Amino acid sequence: MNEHDTERIASLLQEDGMTEAVSMDDADVVVLNTCCIRENADNKLYGQLGNLKQRKIDNPEMQIVVAGCLAQKDRDEIQQRAGHVDVVFGTHNVHRAIELLEVARTQGPVTEILEAAARDDALAFPSALPVRRESDHAAWVTIQIGCDNSCAFCIVPAVRGPEVSRPYDDLVSEVADLARQGISEVTLLGQNVNSYGRDLAISARRAGEDVRLRPMFADLLRSIGDIDGIQRIRYTSPHPKDMQLDVAEAMAETAAVCEHLHMPLQSGSDRVLSLMHRGYTAERYLRVIAEARRTIPDLSVTTDIIVGFPGETEADFERTLEVAAEVQYDSAYTFVFSPRPGTEAADMEADFCDPEEVKDRYERLRVVIERSARQKHAARIGIVEDVVVEGPSKRDQNVMTGRTRQNKLVHFATPDPIKPGSYANVQVTDSSMQYLMGELIEVTATPKRRTRIPVTSA
Repeated sequence: MNEHDTERIASLLQEDGMTEAVSMDDADVVVLNTCCIRENADNKLYGQLGNLKQRKIDNPEMQIVVAGCLAQKDRDEIQQRAGHVDVVFGTHNVHRAIELLEVARTQGPVTEILEAAARDDALAFPSALPVRRESDHAAWVTIQIGCDNSCAFCIVPAVRGPEVSRPYDDLVSEVADLARQGISEVTLLGQNVNSYGRDLAISARRAGEDVRLRPMFADLLRSIGDIDGIQRIRYTSPHPKDMQLDVAEAMAETAAVCEHLHMPLQSGSDRVLSLMHRGYTAERYLRVIAEARRTIPDLSVTTDIIVGFPGETEADFERTLEVAAEVQYDSAYTFVFSPRPGTEAADMEADFCDPEEVKDRYERLRVVIERSARQKHAARIGIVEDVVVEGPSKRDQNVMTGRTRQNKLVHFATPDPIKPGSYANVQVTDSSMQYLMGELIEVTATPKRRTRIPVTSA
């Protein structure tokens, strides 16, 4: 979601007449769009701001902007620790970037943080904002912001606010417009996509409107899948406690929806899941995965797992190993727990796990994940995959890279370059833990040409 916000900020700057600088040394405006989910985000931010301080001294006209989740969380602290920053704004006022830069030019440093309670749909989803996309064939589409869950380790509710779903018709209309521009693949974004529409239905009922209770996210998948030109639909991330069979059925019945499910586990221990406030048990999680695999042919499954959550015992961790081995993930993002200030888990210092034990557990989990990843990839050898071409390999310009519908990276040689966004049939000839290798059989489709029309003001 931060990357998508970055696209919007970059486009706003370009619409205001700016061009992308080759390096920070050449820049008149530097924007650091932050995410505080990952470890040491604040150290990285202040380290980068320290590097920019001398540039600011050498070029006082240069403006430095800090945006995003860390700006939302730390607010005035950024100005206190780095007084050379010109603008600080949070996750809810991306649309104000240009105005805030102008205020800073005339009045000095400015901090503006809109609270979630102050938002309305127009501010939360400024669909009129332009987007400077890095890809001509793929696009992110935000369907929902915020989160109503209370996971003990997560800072998202504090920096993104409560769940707000974008109006259904607006989403379908936006994707239809993207398809007309030549976009063939969309990724639907939300902190908890499978609860999409719940707040819309509640608001409508409170207003006395006649609302048909329906599985809104499943409906959305089907509606977007019906749009001419959309060949692939992905989404991230669902929550196990809200995952219902109707979503799996929509995935199976809608040709454009890719056969890939990213379902965060976090822990296989019911006791730890309860401490995390995840709202499901390991048995419930395994049932969701089993139902999805029965419903969706050739489904790949990936996950997130935290090792060493406060209070995790060896028995708890062994249960995580058991669940991971039973699911047989195609891949996983595995993390060593690190406390995020402002979260409940950060205050559990008395129960922090021994770092050496956590290190050992992490390595043991890695072995289990890598074993299933190698097995899953080896099973693809001989299969002809439908691949969307992303471009040439960074290591070899004669080798193209692409993604399968299961979101697996494929490398394949080609005598001539293939335009990114093309679709091709590639037969898998070899595999590794992280990617597949293959031979090009044929290019099945090339991307539509997009015409960019400059916008000028009278």
